Amino acid sequence: MTELFSPELLDLAGDVLRACEAAGLTLATAESCTGGLIAGCLTELPGASHVVRRGYVTYANDAKIELLGVPAALFVTVGAVSEEVARAMAEGAVHASGADIVVSCTGIAGPAGATATKSIGRVHLACARAGGATTHRRADYGDIGRTEIRLATIADALRLIQAAVAA
Repeated sequence: MTELFSPELLDLAGDVLRACEAAGLTLATAESCTGGLIAGCLTELPGASHVVRRGYVTYANDAKIELLGVPAALFVTVGAVSEEVARAMAEGAVHASGADIVVSCTGIAGPAGATATKSIGRVHLACARAGGATTHRRADYGDIGRTEIRLATIADALRLIQAAVAA
């Protein structure tokens, strides 16, 4: 059986879990284009249950609205793949989950879905901390393949969590 998560990615996830546990912080994820893989990577490791509260897979826009409270108007004004939606997903999941830190992602993993202004490989990530700031990162991985885009998104999401723990 081929492992989905590389040793490097699992090491990064382990670092995140240890840092959160040491700081007494809990995590949740709000995922679209990764389909739960960020939570899957974190929970691949033993002891994750001390830190990970829950994960939301909100692949459809109506799920983002219903589960995370993303304003429906954002999908009309800026689209699902946007900084605004990523931030609203993370902030909504902090409220819904009670977690201390939430990372979110929304993007175009391909092979279809690109628009004139948003290409395959465009991903918006956000990391919200309860009572604190929400950070954002836009990634343009390019058309490197669906799996590769999703794996790169996981790594960037874990790095955002690391930064939020350190803040």
